[in-house]
Amino acid sequence: MAGLTVLDRLIVALHRAGAGPIYVVCGGEATYAPGSSASFSCTCAASLLRRTKALEIPVQVLSEIPPRDGLVLVARSEVIVRAADLALLIERGGRLATAAGAPLPIGILPHLPESAFPKLDSLSVVRAEGFAALMTDARSARVVERALWASLTSSADGVVDRVFNRPCGRALSKLLVHTNVSPNTISVASILIGLLAAWLFAAGDYASIVAAAFIFQLSAIVDCVDGDLARVLFKESKLGKWLDLAGDQVVHVGVFAGMAIGLARREIPLGLWLGMSAVVGALLSFAVVLRGMRNRDGRQSVLMGKLIDSVTNRDFSVLVLVLACIDRLQWFLWLAAVGSHVFWIAALAIQGSTAGRRVTR
Repeated sequence: MAGLTVLDRLIVALHRAGAGPIYVVCGGEATYAPGSSASFSCTCAASLLRRTKALEIPVQVLSEIPPRDGLVLVARSEVIVRAADLALLIERGGRLATAAGAPLPIGILPHLPESAFPKLDSLSVVRAEGFAALMTDARSARVVERALWASLTSSADGVVDRVFNRPCGRALSKLLVHTNVSPNTISVASILIGLLAAWLFAAGDYASIVAAAFIFQLSAIVDCVDGDLARVLFKESKLGKWLDLAGDQVVHVGVFAGMAIGLARREIPLGLWLGMSAVVGALLSFAVVLRGMRNRDGRQSVLMGKLIDSVTNRDFSVLVLVLACIDRLQWFLWLAAVGSHVFWIAALAIQGSTAGRRVTR
């Protein structure tokens, strides 16, 4: 499902939720350990745990339920669930259900049962806050897979991302999920496409500007694909986060500079100065956001998260496309030249007010 087996997804989610040790009980004798060359006679093990093995998650594949005292989390391998909801289940106890309230075959028991799989009907229900589902046959698997892809959103998604960029990029995501192309590679590709748009904006003629606007929109679409792949394949990383954040700023600055040069070549009044102002504003905005990320406290984390989402949002690509087509790109530069400075001043004020309240406590 979406490049990984359901069993693999469940194990990674359990590990990220803090569950352990993790056992996979199935027919046949086998033991799995990261880095080992042990052969697997269990048909549901070796080839099905690709991401588990890559992340070096300790898992034992056994033919019988092992003896174990104390609380235990049991789950059928057909369950798709987020790590955050598994952590919630571990915290509260009981049986997990979908957001709609349908019980799932996963729950916390006081001890490990002797049966192949226990009945969980007596447990209190904990509703999942995110996507959770059960596959029962090929038809339900297709439905669940579509729902899994639809759940891959980001807090940085704007209206255009939700209704256009991400749906358009999803076809590419579904193709690349079966390849070895990494999310970071897609991030770099998105940056290069954005810089190509900046270069075309700098040409200044109408045809180049319109082409640049369409290519910039393509960059925004591809920019959604790296996040899709990272989340669906459990390949999130600090490098990927920073590459995405810094890459967006490189593209923004490049596009603003390209627009300024292009408008200056066409002798549009104030075009060069507006572009320079937008570039400086974008750089200052990024610097203020980085400052806030370094110094934030609990309350400021929410505010800084919203600021970061604003910095990485590319919803304005549609406005650029429309204005390029009607040959009024200078209107956008007016907005960027003023708006970028309003943003960093407001962000700095938020950081200052939060720091002041922290000092007075």
